[in-house]
Amino acid sequence: MATPRSSPLYHDDAKLFSFRGVVIAHETHAGRPSVLLDRTAFYPESGGQMADRGRLDEAAVVDVQVDDEGRIHHVLEGPLPAIGAEVSGSIDKPRRLIHMAQHTGQHMLSRALADVARAETVSSRLGESACTIDLDVAALDERAVAEAEALVNAVIDDDAPIRAFFPSEDELRALPLRRQPKVHENVRVVAIGDFDVSPCGGTHCTNTAQVGFVRIDGLERYKGKMRVTFSAGVRARTKLSREADVVRALARDLTCGPDDVPAGIEKLRRELDEARQALGRVRGRVAGAIAEALVKETRARGERAVIGVIDDASLDLVRAVAGRITAEGDLVALLAGEADGGTIVLAARGPSSDFDCGAFLKRAAIAAGGRGGGRPERAEGRLPAGIDWKAIAAATLVTPGR
Repeated sequence: MATPRSSPLYHDDAKLFSFRGVVIAHETHAGRPSVLLDRTAFYPESGGQMADRGRLDEAAVVDVQVDDEGRIHHVLEGPLPAIGAEVSGSIDKPRRLIHMAQHTGQHMLSRALADVARAETVSSRLGESACTIDLDVAALDERAVAEAEALVNAVIDDDAPIRAFFPSEDELRALPLRRQPKVHENVRVVAIGDFDVSPCGGTHCTNTAQVGFVRIDGLERYKGKMRVTFSAGVRARTKLSREADVVRALARDLTCGPDDVPAGIEKLRRELDEARQALGRVRGRVAGAIAEALVKETRARGERAVIGVIDDASLDLVRAVAGRITAEGDLVALLAGEADGGTIVLAARGPSSDFDCGAFLKRAAIAAGGRGGGRPERAEGRLPAGIDWKAIAAATLVTPGR
């Protein structure tokens, strides 16, 4: 004999946070112990909305799920109350209120996006930290998105009533539903004033003012369509407060007012670009001077392998010196730079050289206990600090033709 379904008290009163029910069965769900009740105010995860949490007597309700037969499983942490026992259930009120605001906000935002941007909702997810709406459009104009957000918040300010009810079949056919119901009987409908009417079994606010505030947090392409990330109520206010704290901190650091932060950041960006350009010019002059001295010494010895060590050098400087050396055409640059607790090494050949830089650096790295390798024309690596690069390079070197 099948276990009867629980009577869902949350359908009649989304603000019912405590109730009494009778345990009618012990079950397991996904390998975890659960109980079924004759009636429950715990909302199970469904329709994109997360499950309630709370307590049944002394046991913590850590999850609430509905199975394929429509039975609501209360997954408990702790001893299961006896079958037939009457238990007292208490819902985690702050969590429920957050879910109500997100769910009602999603309905309103889906309606606004459909009206303003002609973007219909394909699916939605009201997660623990982020809420998303997937739309049936491949692109979304940011101005339309901002207009949709403003429309939602205007309806919130109107304090429109929200009604959840089970219409008769005739009433259902006459309703201007935003989307068609997924079930064919006992269809529950949520009407948000005269703004939106949608089939839904979730928990919702009883007026739009309770949503508080809706904001769109981001837009992204997802599987070829557009995804909107949003927040509502406490979550939206918390995010806004955190962002305001960041802006105030930036304003203090930039010694300007909050409204002037964008201009201050743009000024810093320009100054940084100018500093980078100046550094590049200085690096070029330094690289030229180092390369000139190394090439002069190498030519004086009648060699083509330029072995050099550059103290306190960044990889960019080592590369710049190598570029000046290999511009000679027939030379090979075998350079090292001591920086950041290690030795940067680089081998590069000029266009008229057939020296195998990758093979050379691989042998040198093995000898020095580091790593390195690359292509015949260019290779880079990192060796331990304090090595004698000139000795290692000379010992490893198969000298190109002189």
